[in-house]
This record gives sequence, structure tokens and C-alpha cells, in this order.
Amino acid sequence: MLYAIIGTDVPASLERRRATRTDHLARLAALREAGRLVLAGPLPAIDSPDPGPNGFTGSLIVAEFASLEAARAWADTDPYVTGGVYASVEVRPFLKVLP
Repeated sequence: MLYAIIGTDVPASLERRRATRTDHLARLAALREAGRLVLAGPLPAIDSPDPGPNGFTGSLIVAEFASLEAARAWADTDPYVTGGVYASVEVRPFLKVLP
């Protein structure tokens, strides 16, 4: 089943994001290599592909996991969680309709 993982950043998270980004991306790469990653990316704080110092308000990940519990466990150990980037993380089942 697919799950949407929505992380909401703490205020002024940009430096924490930069410090933990490599480890965060490595985990996403492992999902991709396993054929389980549908999409992933940050949510810019402003309407721009490069928000600069405004940074980001969170992230969205859609990936396949065996269960909701497995998706939550994966999300709970993400470097953006353990590194204090995310203030909260929501994990919800997701049904892909298009494309």
C-alpha cells in the first residue's frame, strides 16, 4: 500500500535541513532503489522553486510500505525527525489514481 508522509517543519528549519539533508536523501534513495518511492520533495515557504533564505515549511513523501505501522516507523526514524527539522509528521494511506 502507498502512504503519504507529510512532515511539517519547525520555524527557521533551513540550517537543520542543510545539516541533515544528505542522510535524509540517502534514505529516500534506498526507497527509490527498492522501487518503493513514488515521489518526494520539500514544500517551499514561498511560491518559488528556489525559496532562498525563506526555506521550506515541510516535505511530502509518497512511498510503498507493508503497513501503516511500517510507514510510521520509517518516518519516525528519518533524519529530519531525529535532527529536529520536523515539528510533526503525519502518515496517511494514499491511493494513487492518476497518472
